[in-house]
Amino acid sequence: MFKDRKAWAAYFGACLLAWLLYVLAGTEFQRGLWQLWEAVYQATLTLWPPMVLGIAIYPWVRSLQRRDRPFGAELALHALAALAFGLAWMACEYGTLRWLYGVDHAAAMLRQTALWRLIWGLVVYAAITTGFSALLQARRARAAALAAAQAESALARAELSAISGKLDPHFLFNTLNSLIALTRKDPRAAEEALLKFSNMLRYVLDSKRSASGRVPLGEEIEFVRDYLALESLRLGSRLQIDWQLDPATLQDEIPPLSLQPLVENSVLHGVAPRAQGGSISIRAARDADQGLALSVEDDGPGCDPTKLEEAPKGRGIGLAALKRRFALDYEGRARLQVSTAPGAGFRVHLWIPQ
Repeated sequence: MFKDRKAWAAYFGACLLAWLLYVLAGTEFQRGLWQLWEAVYQATLTLWPPMVLGIAIYPWVRSLQRRDRPFGAELALHALAALAFGLAWMACEYGTLRWLYGVDHAAAMLRQTALWRLIWGLVVYAAITTGFSALLQARRARAAALAAAQAESALARAELSAISGKLDPHFLFNTLNSLIALTRKDPRAAEEALLKFSNMLRYVLDSKRSASGRVPLGEEIEFVRDYLALESLRLGSRLQIDWQLDPATLQDEIPPLSLQPLVENSVLHGVAPRAQGGSISIRAARDADQGLALSVEDDGPGCDPTKLEEAPKGRGIGLAALKRRFALDYEGRARLQVSTAPGAGFRVHLWIPQ
């Protein structure tokens, strides 16, 4: 609990300042040193309980901020905590006075100060809670700003990577050759293929997106369809696609360029290297938690799952980038799971909260 040195340095500094102000308020210097010691005694006797009890408010406030509650429920919890704080203050003061002066004196002081202690307990609790809440909120804001900046950078790298992949010399060479051959056989089909290629570039180069941007799943699906249509010019019947899309999910929002890299991995590693080709299944559905469940699966050779993170090239890097992106963008709520084994194909499952 005391690992946060800056927060606790600020807290104990505020406590010391409050104690000094209390001493100065109760001191009359013209009456001599004895009056000063009496003020020190009164300040210490009065303030040590709230100072010590205030330490417990930090984890309490932090636990409340971790959960989203209605405003009324949170206000009620704070009211109960303030009451408990005031009662604990009285209990500490009663115990101290009983230890110093006996039961009768402690009981008499309790009767005289009970109401004021409850009122001051509410005031002091509110002040400490406000201070800790402001500190935690400021840190969350800084963390969110940092995460947004990192996500912005991650998106820029993802877009550059996607552009590079589409303009890779081998991809471009194969696509252009296919279009040239198609132009001679079927000019109309070649024109349609060029339009699909243009749509792909427009989607990737969309400059209006930000790191926190979202696109409807339907737009990402159309982008993937265009990509697969271009790959089909080269692979022909060797590339089989099985679409299983719940129409209700097409308006769900996802980060752009989330699904296409997974499909591209399946084409490059699961279909293209094999003479007989292969099939890719793309599924989208809502689950019981009302999240968007996406999956891309191929029937290719698969790989050893323990070596995904070790591979300097290929699927491992793409999956690691997606995991990092979702961790930044969804605060760890999104999930990416991989299922693969040698000879058992490759499956990636995404769960994105809506």
